[in-house]
Amino acid sequence: MQRSQSQSLYTPEQRAKRDATRWTLVQGLLAPVQFLVFLISLYLVLNSLKTGEHTDWALASVVLKTLVLYAIMITGCIWEKVVFGKYLFAHAFFWEDVVSMVVLALHTAYLWVWWEGSWSSSDQLWLALAAYITYGVNAAQYIRKLRMARLQKSNFSQVESAAQVSA
Repeated sequence: MQRSQSQSLYTPEQRAKRDATRWTLVQGLLAPVQFLVFLISLYLVLNSLKTGEHTDWALASVVLKTLVLYAIMITGCIWEKVVFGKYLFAHAFFWEDVVSMVVLALHTAYLWVWWEGSWSSSDQLWLALAAYITYGVNAAQYIRKLRMARLQKSNFSQVESAAQVSA
């Protein structure tokens, strides 16, 4: 069953922009880097909460994860502007961007309490864990959209091939 144009993730023009911009490559490189930093940091955070060991490493890893998050969010906004004409909340990625704002808020709150030093290390790590849970939800949203884009590309290629055969 074919998707209608209104249900497609990208219009043909947006798909061409997505494929032509260097920001697609930047996002493609930063996403797995961020995920790797996340996994290492998650391990350090959970280990520190469980054992009380290497807390400084765990706290620092969340700072690094947050900086990588900022990088991917800034470049993602540029990518969204190039492809959809809006820095944020383009129709195709509206809910992903909404959840991204929650992710950013929690990570930024973590940076604030880490910098201020007014929370205990344990409380900071619990805040980081809350940020990581929302990041996990957001990552799942983007993985779903990536899969949808691949399926749309496959369907588009099949329709294009059929049109060439019948011509």
